[in-house]
Amino acid sequence: MTDNITVYWHDRMLDHEPPKGAFKYPSTPIVAHDEVHPDRPERVENILAMINHSFPERSQIVEPERATRAEIERVHSSEYIDWIEEFCADGGGRIEDTTTGLNEATFDTARVAAGAAIGAVHDSMEGSQDLPYALCRPSGHHAQPTCADGFCFLNNAAIAAEAAIDMSADRVAIIDWDVHHGNGTQEAFYDRDDVLFVSAHHDHGSWHPEYHPQEGSLEEVGTNRGEGYNVNVPLPPGTGDRGYNHLFDRLVDPIVSEFDPTVIIVSAGQDAGAADPNGRNLVTRGGFRQLGSRVKTLADQTADGQLALIQEGGYQPSHLSFATLGVFEGILDRRVDLEHFGMDDPFEWLDEPTDLVDSWLDKAVDHHRNHWSIE
Repeated sequence: MTDNITVYWHDRMLDHEPPKGAFKYPSTPIVAHDEVHPDRPERVENILAMINHSFPERSQIVEPERATRAEIERVHSSEYIDWIEEFCADGGGRIEDTTTGLNEATFDTARVAAGAAIGAVHDSMEGSQDLPYALCRPSGHHAQPTCADGFCFLNNAAIAAEAAIDMSADRVAIIDWDVHHGNGTQEAFYDRDDVLFVSAHHDHGSWHPEYHPQEGSLEEVGTNRGEGYNVNVPLPPGTGDRGYNHLFDRLVDPIVSEFDPTVIIVSAGQDAGAADPNGRNLVTRGGFRQLGSRVKTLADQTADGQLALIQEGGYQPSHLSFATLGVFEGILDRRVDLEHFGMDDPFEWLDEPTDLVDSWLDKAVDHHRNHWSIE
């Protein structure tokens, strides 16, 4: 039974600062006041406050080592690493016509975040009874081998997966429930059969021809040896607690079980939450509690309990604390009774379109049964 949380965290990760503007976009004269970028430091500061309040006797913070050049190069090209290091040394800025920006601290903070992810997966594979949680900022799952994308610079989950393989893992399963497609992780392992990537996300398609060409579609299943090991599950706007539970019933549980991983890594972006401005889904604290419980059970049944949690997105800073608390409650099988809120989610307010969600899951099952035993 997992009773405690080991949080891989360093304050250095607060120093990454994307440019202000009209939300994530550049400034415009029709908006009088620039706002901070959605990847704001309050996101992770709130998660830390939640952990300290909710699990004061059941959590510890470990300062991670920075990922080394060799560890990063298992995923990213040396040319890209040189570029991002030089771009930050020159002061950073917005990357061309994208929503992604850096400052002089970004490359170093990304190395710390990647090191946190490596530390978490090492902890898991070394038999820790705690939940290893990498509180990463910046996030990583959009970062591709040769470019940054979607507020991400080094792919923390992919670097952690390669570290697990270096530690002797035969097969690594990455489950990505961030509301955006983990295109960078897909790209890193698209021709591999030793890493299973399952991503459930909005059907947003490509959002940039150069920096995000992947669609996240059902048809992107991998290539060569990797065919079938890239499992995309697009979900309609409004998918909520029930839909994500059915996602695990029909796709995640049977596919991961058949793959039989050595370790499970979760790209845990809680931007499928009911209040997130960067997503349109309706998952509540209770729904994330359910996700935590299900992934813990799956790890126990398939990977001898070897599970590592890596923070990805989540951009409504207050709800991110409620959502991430739900994940921890599910994994630890504990409930936290909050003053004023009890065990509920004050942001819950809409019902999900159940028939629409079921029809999209039907399509995903029909497509992926070409490679997996699912019904």
